Amino acid sequence: MDTESSMAPSTTPSRALATEAVHAGRDDLAALGLHAPPIDLSTTYPSYDSRGEAERIDAFATTGARPDGPPIYARLDNPTTARFETALARLEGTASAVAFASGMAALTAVLLVRASMGLRHVVAVRPLYGCSDHLLGAGLLGTEVTWTDPAGIADAIRPDTGLVIVETPANPTLAEVDIRAVAHSCGSVPLLVDNTFATPVLQRPVEHGARIVLHSATKYLGGHGDVMGGVVACDEEFAARLRQVRFATGGVLHPMAGYLLLRGLATLPVRVRAASASAAELSRRLAADPRIARVHYPEVGGAMVSFEVYGDPHRVIAAVRLITPAVSLGSVDTLIQHPASISHRIVDEGDRQASGVGDRLLRMSVGLEDVEDLWADLCQALSSEEPVRREAAARREPVRGEVSAPPARTGAATVPESRPAGR
Repeated sequence: MDTESSMAPSTTPSRALATEAVHAGRDDLAALGLHAPPIDLSTTYPSYDSRGEAERIDAFATTGARPDGPPIYARLDNPTTARFETALARLEGTASAVAFASGMAALTAVLLVRASMGLRHVVAVRPLYGCSDHLLGAGLLGTEVTWTDPAGIADAIRPDTGLVIVETPANPTLAEVDIRAVAHSCGSVPLLVDNTFATPVLQRPVEHGARIVLHSATKYLGGHGDVMGGVVACDEEFAARLRQVRFATGGVLHPMAGYLLLRGLATLPVRVRAASASAAELSRRLAADPRIARVHYPEVGGAMVSFEVYGDPHRVIAAVRLITPAVSLGSVDTLIQHPASISHRIVDEGDRQASGVGDRLLRMSVGLEDVEDLWADLCQALSSEEPVRREAAARREPVRGEVSAPPARTGAATVPESRPAGR
């Protein structure tokens, strides 16, 4: 991607999102006499024209464009995975998408593309997913990162800056940034938005000026806790470079995973909206519960809720029975975890605390269970904290919860002055 080029979402869906989710990547099936998408598990493909094959491989090495004609080798392209890429690009309103074996493989490929162009500096806003934070901060790919708040992005950009990275809503504090304002601050530098939590159901970052959209497809896009993958939605120029990196590094998405992710997209709008309604209701109840110190729920909505307890969060984790204490998110069942111990354990403690990922913060990914059953399980788990609550009341400490309310936004929410922090 040339830093002077701009992302124009020329492929903005003409059909409703729910319709695109069901049909994108499947439009040719009826003509093929098929109803369900086929799964192509081949790793290699026969060709009796070795000269022609050589020309196609040379063309891919030069341009990164998908080879014309039949597939050559699964590390270049796969028909089943390509269907998922086509569908996700349609949902995000981009020209292309490139899928990888995981969200971290996808982010790695983006960083390698920019570094290969001599643009090794990254500007990033915390909180990010803990492993994204670690990958940037550890310099494992030869990159250098400048951490800043949204207001400092323009001043942090240098001639060798290749990327600005934000995650909104952020993992795990659900803090939001104004994507349009941040994109303006980036100037000609591409803005990458990690859209894992919101999904294209709740926001499409390219419509607000972002040029690269990242997903851990393991989460909501798959939606059932049984597939791992990552995907980058972008323009075709950048996608071609990503395919070259994917071929060279081998971070390909398996076709079975591509099939499951395509299937997951079909129900994405229904799942996200249903889980979001329950999450909003649970956030309201938690905010009114004297056992809760603070609740974080994003203005854009979504199925993620984070909250801080007065006492030991590990006791709550140990006490849930319906809710599953586990890493990850976006599944049909509700998951809860302690970010300081798991998703953000790898982040330096000082940086973690400064970005709002405190030791009493719990993050909950709300699933599709009945909200009353979820609330009953939370209540009995929180009851393990009753002695702590009584001690706090005896010391006359505050015991009412409050919902973290960001100021009014334009396009997306701005970050609150005190940002609590991040899969």
